[in-house]
Amino acid sequence: MTDAAENHPPLPPAISADTPDWSRESKHFLAWDPPRSLLASIRSYQRHANSRAPWAGLLRRLCVMRHRVWSSITGADIPLNSRIGGGLLIPHPNGIVVHPSASIGPNCLLFQQVTIGMGTGDGVPTLGGHVDVGAGAKIIGEINIGDHAKVGANSVVLSDVPAGSTAVGIPARILPPARR
Repeated sequence: MTDAAENHPPLPPAISADTPDWSRESKHFLAWDPPRSLLASIRSYQRHANSRAPWAGLLRRLCVMRHRVWSSITGADIPLNSRIGGGLLIPHPNGIVVHPSASIGPNCLLFQQVTIGMGTGDGVPTLGGHVDVGAGAKIIGEINIGDHAKVGANSVVLSDVPAGSTAVGIPARILPPARR
């Protein structure tokens, strides 16, 4: 091994910011997995929302009831009509609040007590692909969080975060890139 390889750990496998990894949301049919069950209820409703089949209205009502149950169990407020890319991970969904007009890209990670919502204006946040949001973070207003960005725990993000950057603090500031 070279001297440079010994000093630096290997890079983790890349997670796509464009292509959803649906295995991150998959669950076994009878497994007790409230976060994935909540996401499954949202996906199921969205699948039936525009159907013109005679039984679609009944299926939508069942999906709404299922969503209400899992929302109560998880303590998360993620609306049925949310724009969420595939592969969302919410390992601890308690207290997560997402504005219905906010957009979340594929393969994102949201921890507990995260708020993605409206500020004083009319706009809502847009999260790019593979954005990791730490516990208790608040992303507020008409801002863009770039692909592969990270938001630190308990940060309050009020301005854009460039792709690949890390935002921390109240209000959040962008950390300089880590030196390898």
